[in-house]
Amino acid sequence: MSTNNPLFKGSLTTIILKLLSEGDRMYGYEITRRVKELSSGGLQLTEGALYPALHRLEADGLVEVSMEYVGNRPRKYYRLTQHGKKETKSRIAEVEAFIGQLQLLLNLNPGLR
Repeated sequence: MSTNNPLFKGSLTTIILKLLSEGDRMYGYEITRRVKELSSGGLQLTEGALYPALHRLEADGLVEVSMEYVGNRPRKYYRLTQHGKKETKSRIAEVEAFIGQLQLLLNLNPGLR
C-alpha cells in the first residue's frame, strides 16, 4: 500500500504519533524504515508524505524538533510534546473504536461468522 491510498493518508499522522510515542525521538529516515519493518514492507512511507505530515504535527504543537550533527551532517530529530502524548492516546482510542465498528459493520470478526 502506498501513501497515495486514502486509508493510509488518513492514518499517517496517527501512525507517526504512535511510532514517536514508542521511543524517545526519531529522525525521518528512521520513521520510514520503522513503518516498512512493522508492515513487513506492505506500507511504503515516502519522504514526500512524511515531511509535510511532520511539519503539520510541529505546527500543531504535537512534536518538537531538535537538530544534531552526525559526523558533519545535520539530522533533525522529532519528539512528542506533552500535548502530542495526550493526542496520541486520544487518536489511538479513536482508531480502536473505529476498527471495532468496521468489524461489526463488515462482519470482519471471524468469531462472529
